[in-house]
Amino acid sequence: MEYSVSAKALEGKVILVTGAGDGIGKQAALSYAQHGATVILLGRTVKKLEQTYDEIEAAGYPQPAIIPLDMKGASKQNYIDMAETIGEQFGRLDGVLHNASILGVISPFDQIGEDTFDDVMQVNVKAQFLMTQAILPLLNKSDDARIVFTSSTVGHSGRAYWGAYAMSKFATEGMMQILADELSDTTIRVNAINPGATRTGMRAKAYPAEDTNLLKTPEEIIPLYLYLMAPESKEVNGQCIDAQPKR
Repeated sequence: MEYSVSAKALEGKVILVTGAGDGIGKQAALSYAQHGATVILLGRTVKKLEQTYDEIEAAGYPQPAIIPLDMKGASKQNYIDMAETIGEQFGRLDGVLHNASILGVISPFDQIGEDTFDDVMQVNVKAQFLMTQAILPLLNKSDDARIVFTSSTVGHSGRAYWGAYAMSKFATEGMMQILADELSDTTIRVNAINPGATRTGMRAKAYPAEDTNLLKTPEEIIPLYLYLMAPESKEVNGQCIDAQPKR
């Protein structure tokens, strides 16, 4: 399916993007800004966030904001404080792209370390749960808000050796479905994207021997990310959509 939105689809909107320092998160932030949004760049590495910030500024898009946050170590209070800061600065939030994730280790089930399991669940599930709880009041102030989670093919169907990562993505899809159902009578729409095999650092870590030239770039799959954040997707709720459906 071809996803298209108007050139100014996100004009005046305030959108939070996690993992905005590189890969899909960076491309989504740039594309949201290009379509008129004020983007809040959240991530762990300030230097990478600053690079995304500088590219948005250089292109003449709306001035973004930066929130440095390590989702592995962040507490519930950190997310509450973050939401307060966004509220003070912008008054509301029109969208959030939960993009940040960690892979953990690809290994047999009986060899998954407890620390690895805890880290993956912390970043991929608990952090997103706590962050969403904290920002829901801000999303409720928008007249047309979006929550977009990031799943995976192994979040639809479990696969050997994908361990904690696959479990975390099953949990992510469950969280998305619960929220979508709860918020179905509001102006907030909740969906998830499975980006599929994309040219990113995480993909390279999972498949070190793969020919990356055969993979789609983040830019090539961004139309779906734009669509689910834009007014055009008003009727879509509770779906996990594959950015690269099987041909």
